Amino acid sequence: MPPPPATPVLPPDAHPVSGDTDGRMRLRIRFSKLGKVRFTSHRDTARIWERALRRVEMPVAYSEGFAPRPKLSFGLALSTGHESLGEYLDVDLRPPEGTSVDVAAIQARLDPALPAGFAVQGAAVVEPGTPSLQEAVTSCTWRLEVIADDPGEVAGAVEHLLGEDQLVVTRERKGRETTEDLRCALLDLSVVGRTPSGTELHAELANQPRALRAADLIAALVAGRPGWRDGRVCRIHQFIRAGDERIEPLPSPPEVAGWSLAQHSAPPVPEARAS
Repeated sequence: MPPPPATPVLPPDAHPVSGDTDGRMRLRIRFSKLGKVRFTSHRDTARIWERALRRVEMPVAYSEGFAPRPKLSFGLALSTGHESLGEYLDVDLRPPEGTSVDVAAIQARLDPALPAGFAVQGAAVVEPGTPSLQEAVTSCTWRLEVIADDPGEVAGAVEHLLGEDQLVVTRERKGRETTEDLRCALLDLSVVGRTPSGTELHAELANQPRALRAADLIAALVAGRPGWRDGRVCRIHQFIRAGDERIEPLPSPPEVAGWSLAQHSAPPVPEARAS
């Protein structure tokens, strides 16, 4: 494998971005996670990013203490087995004095250092004091696949669920089962069309003030219906509030518009680039 390109720390005349008064800056990266890497756990995903950032010699800031760790902060955790077109990572950087980071070159530099299935979609500097995405994200949109013996019945199940006043979810907390009505967190649900193996749904699920997980929604749809099960699940967008507007933390790349499970029934996995 050829070595990665030279370090992204550039002279100040290369149109870079400098840190604040103590030399630190926070970079927000948007990335996708498609194909086989959907089975990579959240913890292993963090390790992959740490390794990729080292590989391209990014000037990552480290925590203090006995065992310093790179200062990375992910957005909402993605369940193992789910894909995504809109994941986020905040990285604290500390460029050496007299240097800056070329943000525009981040995507081209990091992509070759990531395993196949991960792809950088964009990057931008985050202003100091910006809330973390775990605090700021209010809702997410999803594409969900339901596999049923009779696909024609899925639309009826969706209509029935939308007509219910409650959506009761059972979860285990501190060793005890608890139930919660999360109907208010189901913001939108509709049938998109058929996939080669099932039916594709569009859903928007709230994360605040209470969160409804994609797995909980699918479980509610298939409950009591023998032969029904979940298929692929892909997060498409994460939204935050900016005044009265609902926006994404970083803009979607063009390929996200119109993306569907049906068109990507077998997500293409590029040749291995880095392990």
